[in-house]
Amino acid sequence: MVEVNRFVDLIGYQEGSVVSRTILKRGSGTVTLFAFDKGEGLSEHTVPFDALVYIISGEAQVTVSGEAYRVKQGEMIILPADEPHSLAAVDRFKMVLTMIRS
Repeated sequence: MVEVNRFVDLIGYQEGSVVSRTILKRGSGTVTLFAFDKGEGLSEHTVPFDALVYIISGEAQVTVSGEAYRVKQGEMIILPADEPHSLAAVDRFKMVLTMIRS
């Protein structure tokens, strides 16, 4: 079935938490929505694949290999494979994470 949706409406905030929802999962990659409450984040980690983060609301601090970037609604950042990165909610924010495995 084909549906038209808005990313921002497909996931809600939960106080003091990070919420995720997988939208598409294939062997070649995934598309996942996240909602971060203010002050929440993901600690530094690496993945063996490139990833694209697109902010659909709010503002995040994304750190890649020790360099911090402020990424706001309507902006995106690419996280290179094998580079350490972390995310922190400057304000509540929602994002789409697209991970490409091939």
